[in-house]
Amino acid sequence: MLEVKGLTGGYDNKSVLDSVSFEVQKGELFGILGPNGSGKTTLLSMLSGVLDYKQGSIRIKGKDLQDYSAKRLARVIAVLPQHSSLAFSYTVKETVSLGRYAHQTGWFHSWSAEDEEIVQRVMKQTGVAEFQDLHFERLSGGERQRVLLAQALAQEPEVLFLDEPTNHLDLSYQKELLDLMSKMAKEQELTVISIFHDLNLAGLYCDRLMLLAKGKIKALAAPNEVLQQDRIREVYRTTIEKHPHPALPKPQMFIVPQKHGSDFAPLEINESHLTVNREMIRLNAPSPLRTMSSGVTGSGMGWHRYFVNRHVHHDYDCDDHLAEMADYLKANNIDPQETVGMMTAVYLDTAAFKLVKAEGFSVFIIVTAGVGNAIDASLADRHSWSTAPGTINTWVFVNGHLAEEAFIHSIVTATEAKVKALHDLQVLDKVTNTYATGTSTDSISIAATQRGMKLQYAGTITPLGKLISRGVYDCTAEAIRNSRKRNEAL
Repeated sequence: MLEVKGLTGGYDNKSVLDSVSFEVQKGELFGILGPNGSGKTTLLSMLSGVLDYKQGSIRIKGKDLQDYSAKRLARVIAVLPQHSSLAFSYTVKETVSLGRYAHQTGWFHSWSAEDEEIVQRVMKQTGVAEFQDLHFERLSGGERQRVLLAQALAQEPEVLFLDEPTNHLDLSYQKELLDLMSKMAKEQELTVISIFHDLNLAGLYCDRLMLLAKGKIKALAAPNEVLQQDRIREVYRTTIEKHPHPALPKPQMFIVPQKHGSDFAPLEINESHLTVNREMIRLNAPSPLRTMSSGVTGSGMGWHRYFVNRHVHHDYDCDDHLAEMADYLKANNIDPQETVGMMTAVYLDTAAFKLVKAEGFSVFIIVTAGVGNAIDASLADRHSWSTAPGTINTWVFVNGHLAEEAFIHSIVTATEAKVKALHDLQVLDKVTNTYATGTSTDSISIAATQRGMKLQYAGTITPLGKLISRGVYDCTAEAIRNSRKRNEAL
């Protein structure tokens, strides 16, 4: 659909683009990225025929751009610029109707039923039909942007150029606009070429991305390949981190603000932050901790300040334990959104906790452990499914800065240590009479202060892994012994 070869040029005698070459296929949503001054808008001006170029070629549908008449070109391409204004006072419908000019013929441009149908359709698609009789200048910036998009779509172009189309739109309209562009690209084979400042939106919606830097192509590929952390840091000269989108296989980039003062202050999570009573074990962190958890609340990855292990009766049964747990936390003036919350039928006075230290970092571990519903994982298929409250809950607080992989390592290492403790204490699966590896609904939480020493790994024989192994083993064994003694005393 669009073929660019060796494009070079700029303004006056200043060259902005240097030998830019790429192709865009029919029905593709193609994103152009780059910092200010990289040549994005200059490129779009050349592609749309507004700005001449010194060298190279631009071909649309196999035909050189310079061979198109203005009116013929308007039937093939439409442009939504970043900033637009109207010289005269038009209504919204009149403004959108200007997009039909390229399709009208003769001295007297008659308005056809087809023109009316197309204008009404694109106004509805862009959400401006409800105020079609209002004057354009009375609209907000976001509303004006949608009206001008409708005008561009009224041209029924085969190629649509967009210059930062979401710049003036609120969140819902950003999504609606890009959802519409994506749908039209796929269903109507509209070729969409858009400049983006928002890397995340570009990564979510575009089929391919082109990254410009100082007038040259730095990368041209699928979003996940272009949006590489080191490359974006280099081109944009800022600190960012790349993470996957939580719901889609798409890359997302996050800026990292500069830290100040208290952000670097040493922080040690220890017994002083812990409260234990008959109803709950609660740890209040002085600031949010980076967590990976299987808790009832706060599951997955996140940042949390409060950690609650709640005692429930062994007959606890609830249709919606997530909602019930959230209500419980709120009743105790604890924000569920900031809380890793777990449940256990174990008496909480049997919990074991321990602070283990190494040079430069430490780990605080808390375990509640009862083994009444212990299970051998290798023979789990011999058990019937039941939703019993978890009886071995493990908390690992790392006073250090964990890498992403270290969170996973920590869970594996903690689990290995727990299983070893169960084996050494000869905890058996009551159904199979073999050694148990845990209980039916164990929970674990790894939380890190993300301050101090950087810890890349937490495998069993790494410095961090050694602390987790020893601490979890000791606390699990002690908690099981405590629980056994209490049960014997009842």
